[in-house]
Amino acid sequence: MISSAKKYPEQAQASNRILAGTSITGDIVSDGDIRVDGKVAGSMKVTGKLVIGEHGLVEGEVECKNAAIAGQLEGTINVAQSLSLSASAKVKGKVQVEKLAVEPGAEINGSLAMGAVMRKVNESDKDSVQSA
Repeated sequence: MISSAKKYPEQAQASNRILAGTSITGDIVSDGDIRVDGKVAGSMKVTGKLVIGEHGLVEGEVECKNAAIAGQLEGTINVAQSLSLSASAKVKGKVQVEKLAVEPGAEINGSLAMGAVMRKVNESDKDSVQSA
């Protein structure tokens, strides 16, 4: 197992789990995927996929490549590629995503920007923040 991790370092960071009954307060940065079945309060930056399980709760700012939500997210989520919301998902806050799949029963309360419009909004936000 150790030699396998040395040959393929991406497998060593492939998946992380925050199990039910676990509560984390603070910022999380991961080069792999994360599954949250517990509670996270803080910002998360995930280069892979974020999965929030049915009993999982994330409060704060989230940035990831892909996401699948079956639990709750309160805050801001910026997904570079695709976001999938299960029927039990509850999202409160600002959502920015390239592609979105929503099952009947999922809840989104807040703002939603997706597709090419999102790229234009992000580009104009960066341009408008310049100061003298």
